[in-house]
Parts: sequence; C-alpha cells; structure tokens
Amino acid sequence: MIRGDDMSKILVVGSVAYDTISTPKGKAEQTLGGSANYFSCAASLYSDINVVGVVGDDYAESDLELLRSKNVNLEGLQQVSGKTFHWEGKYENDMNEAITIDTQLNVFESFDPTLPESYQSSDYVFLANIHPDLQIKVLDQIKEPKFVGADTMNFWISSQKDRLKDVLKRIDVLLINEGEARDLTGEWNAVKAAKMITDMGPKGVVIKRGEYGFMMYSEGQYFMLPAYPVADVVDPTGAGDTFAGGFFGYLSKTNEGFNFGHLKQACIQGCLAASFTVQDFGLGAIRSVQWTDLEKRQAEYYNVISYLD
Repeated sequence: MIRGDDMSKILVVGSVAYDTISTPKGKAEQTLGGSANYFSCAASLYSDINVVGVVGDDYAESDLELLRSKNVNLEGLQQVSGKTFHWEGKYENDMNEAITIDTQLNVFESFDPTLPESYQSSDYVFLANIHPDLQIKVLDQIKEPKFVGADTMNFWISSQKDRLKDVLKRIDVLLINEGEARDLTGEWNAVKAAKMITDMGPKGVVIKRGEYGFMMYSEGQYFMLPAYPVADVVDPTGAGDTFAGGFFGYLSKTNEGFNFGHLKQACIQGCLAASFTVQDFGLGAIRSVQWTDLEKRQAEYYNVISYLD
C-alpha cells in the first residue's frame, strides 16, 4: 500500500497542547502534545487531515508549521487570547499508566467546536478524548459521515456516563484502553467487556492494551495481536492517539466504510504508528516518520506475528 490521492479526508477534533512529562528515561518540559497533534502526525502518513481544536496566543508558529508541512488543514484550529492547554504527568514502574500531576485547561476550557463548511462533508471522523457534549456537537455538524470513531477517558465515564452513551449510539467504533473498558462495563474480562460495549451502540470496539497490543471485536468476531516489540520505551504519552491516527489513515485509503477485514489491517497500522511514538518524548519520534520507515517496520512486524517459516 502506498500513499496516494485516492483517500478521503479525515476530520479530527481534540486537544492541541504543551505537555510536561517525566518517565524513568528523563523529563521533557513544555513538549508538543495533545490528541489532535498525535493523531494528525500519524494519519497524515496516509491521508489529508482536517483539524478542529483551539490554541492560545503562546502557541509557536513553528508548531503550526509542523502540521501544515504534513498537509494538515488548520482552518478549524482556533487561536485565541490566553494560554494553550497544558498537561503534566509522570510514569513510574508501570509505563502503561500515566499519573496526572497537573491539568491546566486554559483556552480549552471554553472550547466551542465550530466546523468550517469545508469540514462538514468529511467522510471519516475521529472524536478524540473530549467532553461527550462536544463530541455530539461535532457530530451534529457533519452531514453524512462514512465512518465515525471515538475515544474517551475514565473521567468522562464516571462523570458523564449517560451522555457518553449517547455518543456510543452514533459511532461505528470506540477505541479505548483496557482500564477504560473495565470502568465503562464493570467487567474485568476484556472479551466480555468488548461485547458489552457494542451492545451500547457502536458496531465495533478496539481495546488498546499497551505493550500487549490490542483486541478488536465486532458482531461475534475477535481479532487480537501483540504490539510491535519496542525494548526501549521512552514515553508512552499519545500512543493511543497515534494508534487511532494509523487506524483511521488506513481506513481512509480503503474508503469502504465499515469492513471487518479492513479494520484488521487498520489495527495493524495503528500498532505500527504507536510503536514509533513511544520511542521519544512527546511528538519527537512520530513527527519525523516517513512512509519508508512505516513500510520497513511493517515488514518487521509481519515477521514477528507470522507462524510460518
């Protein structure tokens, strides 16, 4: 598969941020982050991206240029007076679990996602981890999406569960991690939890399991694989959003909507994209990945998962 002009554009709505991150490998201050940034850097390897988000007047022009250089449309990225969203967190022994130290919503607190007219016909829509009310507001502005996916987090599951269920009824696939699946369903067994989630509305669910890979379920069918083996994990922040970027990027290339076979390949592409992200702080690794890097890693991954000599 090669990147070409036959793809449909992808709309992503999410945070654009500066993060401060500490891991056993060190610390990064005010590093570029946010779900929309991670997603866009990965998905832009496959397709053109429309971003909806908000930044403050402290957001560097060079960071905007990074996205422009990847054919990311910033017409829907608002820049307003104030400071950009900032998250500070750390990882200790368990690199699959972030410990939040500080969250400063700043301009994100009053974020009102308004889609430019050119965005409203987007075929592929990813609703990153934001308030369910905002996710619904975005969906209300999309005309006839071919495929919609969403992410969420424990905070929204505990505080906005009913509203989140309204979102689930309007999407095709939910992409969440194992802890979130447990909180959403009350079920510790991921296989059972996956079925319970689809009973809430989405056609499918992808449960991201960090270094252990992923599990996907839809209509009685399961698919699971390990992650690409990365021995030196520096920073797992944004790996899930990068997974979503690779996932949606591949689907936009096939441009066939919901197809279980294509969803399998999309999960693999998500795994590959995430494997780059964890190798540096923030966007340090994924921002410089080229198509040839992805192809090389794909060949290596197929060797890992193949059971044939």
